[in-house]
Amino acid sequence: MRQVVLDTETTGMDPAQGHRIIEIGCVELLHRRPTGRHFHRYLRPDRAVDLGALEVHGITDAFLADKPTFAEVVEEFLAFVKGAEVIIHNAPFDVAFLDHELQLLGGRYGRFEDHCRVFDTLAHARRLHPGQRNSLDALCRRYGVDNSRRELHGALLDAQILAEVYLAMTGGQASLLAGLEEEAPRAAARARRPRRREGRPPLRVIRAGEAELAAHRRYLERLEESGREGCLWLRLEGTGEGA
Repeated sequence: MRQVVLDTETTGMDPAQGHRIIEIGCVELLHRRPTGRHFHRYLRPDRAVDLGALEVHGITDAFLADKPTFAEVVEEFLAFVKGAEVIIHNAPFDVAFLDHELQLLGGRYGRFEDHCRVFDTLAHARRLHPGQRNSLDALCRRYGVDNSRRELHGALLDAQILAEVYLAMTGGQASLLAGLEEEAPRAAARARRPRRREGRPPLRVIRAGEAELAAHRRYLERLEESGREGCLWLRLEGTGEGA
């Protein structure tokens, strides 16, 4: 199964107000393992970056001035995501911007989801953790993913972090840890309780014969003779603790 983890940065919050994508970052997973392949481009939006957006990602108009436009990279980008399941945190936001960019090219490329399937990790996290914070930073804390490099948002870095969060969130770790304190005493009680499966006879216990016991004794005695600290089992037998 091929998956692509995707993130974007934009000039503002709403494509309906003319805001554009200025960075796309993607990392590839194959059978839930990172392949090392990625797609990363900064894009010239031909409009100013809003101050609020600049404070989030730190990408300036001057930095973007010599970068390619979305139209110049669209075919390479769509080829990278084609046929994959694309994993996005808060997918409606990014998909709306991607659809807007595709529409600006005259509609010949269709919609983003004509090229791939989309999995929204925010919607999935809300199902797993209702009533809790499910931002990317909150999920990093919950699943033990290191996001210390994330001083500012960046599409490629956020895609790499999201890939780790996605793998942790869908790999069962949360279900193993959730309610551990409550479950541990019950698990210990079940472990002490004799278990017998219906329809199966109890397991037969085969005890060692005299020859096997004698061979084991000779082995312990050789350990006693060869080791500098002797054989602990023989010492425990002498105190009755090894029985």
